[in-house]
Amino acid sequence: MSIRFLQSGTLFYGMTPPKSRTAADAVASIAQRQVDRVAPLDVDGIVLYDLQDESARTTMPRPFPFTSTIDPERYAQEYLHVLAAPKIIYKSVGKFTAQSFTAWLQTHSPTIDALVLVGSPSTQSPSTLSLKEAYRIKQNQAPELPLGAVMIPERHRAKGDEHERVLQKKHHGVSFFISQCVYNVENAKQFLQAYKDKATQNNLALSPIYFTLTPCGSSKTLDFMQWLGIEVPSWIQKDLHNAKDILATSLAVCNAVASELSEFAAAQQLPIGFNIESVSIRREEIEASVELAATVKKLLLS
Repeated sequence: MSIRFLQSGTLFYGMTPPKSRTAADAVASIAQRQVDRVAPLDVDGIVLYDLQDESARTTMPRPFPFTSTIDPERYAQEYLHVLAAPKIIYKSVGKFTAQSFTAWLQTHSPTIDALVLVGSPSTQSPSTLSLKEAYRIKQNQAPELPLGAVMIPERHRAKGDEHERVLQKKHHGVSFFISQCVYNVENAKQFLQAYKDKATQNNLALSPIYFTLTPCGSSKTLDFMQWLGIEVPSWIQKDLHNAKDILATSLAVCNAVASELSEFAAAQQLPIGFNIESVSIRREEIEASVELAATVKKLLLS
């Protein structure tokens, strides 16, 4: 199944599979609700996350307890097969050995539409397989499978080298990038400018960047987003905390980010798209993410 990876204007919708301890009938019910919400959007791909415990990444207390989830490749195949959109599977490589990852690829690559490999969240996290080694194994075992990676605008602001990381990963077979959620549009624009400049200097093709947008419907969700490393500018934090309707205010911010990034990318001839998700399991915030996806799709088609 082909995905419009090499075109600007692509829209993904991101979902987290249900908790691994969820009863089978409840999983089926959750999946049906997700299908009913997402199918009318006619998105270009469904992103399915592979959660890992990121507590070692920060000393800040986690606002919500970590709970493992159903493997995304299993959830896609068993519960979301009725959705026509291609499935983009995240996979955390730190829990594998070279041998077990090779076996996983041999088993699952024939049924996966695209794969995003994610390294350990921290150097303090136990890991038996590096991201670089996982890239090598993937290229040997499944060279035709589209490969993606994560891009973090905040890391570019802090270190100024995220564009270097992106271009280096292209040498390992990565052909598209999905960002961490964006609330600080300047971080994203600075990355894009550096990315284009470096690629142009070295006569390299630009791989598409899909910017993630996430509605925020409560102060606790905002705390969780910041715990995840998402930078929310202080003025936006203040607006959200003071808003009579925090979710509506958040949606307005997300739409403004999408519009500004789209205009910037068009002017610079940069291939970008968007990935819409909800980091919350609250119904209101999930429905807001669906609303946001519909609005961003109209923006991309305009």
